[in-house]
Amino acid sequence: MRLFVAVNLPPELRDAIWAAAEPARRGAPPVRWVRSEGIHITLKFLGEVSEPGAAAVREALDRSAAGVRPFEVVLEDAGAFPGPGRPRVFWVGIAAEPQLELLQHAVEREIAPLGFPSEGRPFRPHVTLGRAERTAAAPDLQRAAERLAAAPFDGRAWVESVDLMRSTLSPRGAAYEVVHRARLG
Repeated sequence: MRLFVAVNLPPELRDAIWAAAEPARRGAPPVRWVRSEGIHITLKFLGEVSEPGAAAVREALDRSAAGVRPFEVVLEDAGAFPGPGRPRVFWVGIAAEPQLELLQHAVEREIAPLGFPSEGRPFRPHVTLGRAERTAAAPDLQRAAERLAAAPFDGRAWVESVDLMRSTLSPRGAAYEVVHRARLG
């Protein structure tokens, strides 16, 4: 099964993010937009994992969560990776939060011995909203990035758990399912 570790946001915040991103989606730019119910903060992508491997990941996730207190996430700015000249991934940023950083580092530390190498890049907490199609023209993507950057993202949510998620790919996009929830603290 295809797995990743995420902080899921409450439905009302996901809906607010989806609504605020509407100007970027306007005009149908060549972007695969994440559906509202799929909006989350990814902490670690694992890829294909066997059932015995998933059991070990669940235990590691429980250990990761045990040492982190519940915390609040606050939406910040919006933009695109790698930059506005040729945007590939459209996102909404999450304000720096020490407990979120601790959680992400704990996940990396506990999962690395299971054969999942630690991420080489610094953790930049964000919500992915969409990914550009490979055939997309730069001007279309730049317009979408400008609209997204100008959108009013405002919201916050209390986080009390971290989830192991299953991702199932289909022509309609990815569908996500919680396979394990670890309580913080």
